[in-house]
Amino acid sequence: MAKRLNGQFAFFQEFLKHPLQIGSVIPSSRFLEKRILDVSGVCSAKTIVELGSGTGGTTRAILKGMPRDARLLSIEINPHLHGSVSKISDNRLIAHLGDACELETILGRYEMGRPEVVISGIPFSTMSHRSGLQVVEAISSLLAPNGRFVAYQVSKRVAELCRPLLGTGQMEVELLNIPPVRIYQWEKNGR
Repeated sequence: MAKRLNGQFAFFQEFLKHPLQIGSVIPSSRFLEKRILDVSGVCSAKTIVELGSGTGGTTRAILKGMPRDARLLSIEINPHLHGSVSKISDNRLIAHLGDACELETILGRYEMGRPEVVISGIPFSTMSHRSGLQVVEAISSLLAPNGRFVAYQVSKRVAELCRPLLGTGQMEVELLNIPPVRIYQWEKNGR
């Protein structure tokens, strides 16, 4: 319990310092984490990418839910938050400090194939349109056939960015989170 409270406090401090980089004032709830795992299908994926790992709550949930032979690349732009994630002891995790706009380069650096699942908590609503589109274009081009992109967001902006490349997708709301969050899901056509 104390570890979770410390993580929430650290997350809140970083939100105050960098409100445009962080999408919420506190980390995701366990209810949201469970819903993300259910929607994304990480239980059968071998290559998973997480964009915006924060203090690592969702990262830990993904690691618990994914197969033993899978790999998780977690990308975080905030050095302090990245420090929390890089302390997670699991040889399936690659914690990378960097920008989601450089997804293709980062995947290449770690010799990872096309991800079957991309999970994003980065706040598309506070990114420039150009940067948001760049991230969505990278996800769309790199996602494996039949792969899934899941974004949990307060805003609807990610849906607008994804529509031309991935279609309308599906959306549900997790009310047991502060604030309530929309969970968007797109599946890439098998090509």
